[in-house]
Amino acid sequence: MFDPKDIPDQQPVLIAGPTASGKSALALEIAETGGGVIINADALQIFDRWRILTARPDDSDLAKAPHRLYGHVPIDGAYSAGHWLRDVAPLLTGAERPIIVGGTGLYFMALTEGLVEIPSTPQEVRDEADTIALPDLIATLDDQTKARIDLNNRARVQRAWEVLRTTGRPLADWQDDTPPPLLPIEQSTALVLRPDVDWLNDRIERRFDIMLDQGALDEARAIMPDWDPAYLSSKAIGAPELIAHLKGEMTLAEARMAAIIASRQYAKRQRTWFRNRMKLWTPISLPC
Repeated sequence: MFDPKDIPDQQPVLIAGPTASGKSALALEIAETGGGVIINADALQIFDRWRILTARPDDSDLAKAPHRLYGHVPIDGAYSAGHWLRDVAPLLTGAERPIIVGGTGLYFMALTEGLVEIPSTPQEVRDEADTIALPDLIATLDDQTKARIDLNNRARVQRAWEVLRTTGRPLADWQDDTPPPLLPIEQSTALVLRPDVDWLNDRIERRFDIMLDQGALDEARAIMPDWDPAYLSSKAIGAPELIAHLKGEMTLAEARMAAIIASRQYAKRQRTWFRNRMKLWTPISLPC
């Protein structure tokens, strides 16, 4: 059984896992046991006005250990793995060891495997790609890129086409230029939570009800005048559903159930991603 006390002093800690699996509680336990600064690696907890709905640490947790990269991006801000990597870099060399926790796998991969900065795709190129059939997109790609992506995944194929169209270089070439990682996995204690599905589904439902009790609907009401479904922050699980309720498009009971289903589906995608991409991480089965 895993014991936080077994982690070597001052060794960086990485904690990944699906939503509602208890990552933040584990990070706090490790920080209180052996010290460290807790650093967010969740792509939605970085936004400043969705605090309850994204399960950001509350004031009690913030008082127990230092926390970084929570709620530091405006609700209409753009943010990517590249932004996060630049933000986290100076925190890796501080006096306190980093305890990096979250559910965004791409952040962890960028940190431990490196990330190449590919120029963003102009909107006109994306619009052009949207009009092209999948087989025609595939036909333009080089063999190396085609060997590395799921050719049945329209989004992945279109992204590779857009990179080639925008930069004149195949995606595979960009990937081959990936810089060394900021924190190689062998230099850290890397933990991935593997919860029982039924156990996690029950936690997801109970947590959303707690969020409602804590004022998630009031949070959505305050954000509603600035609501834009195109914002990255609008992808917060439960946000579209609560906004739809406030607009009179569904009852609160319907919004609650839709948000719970969306959260469970998101957790399923996370579990699959972690299982496929984090084979070198130490798994922690839940409940213990």
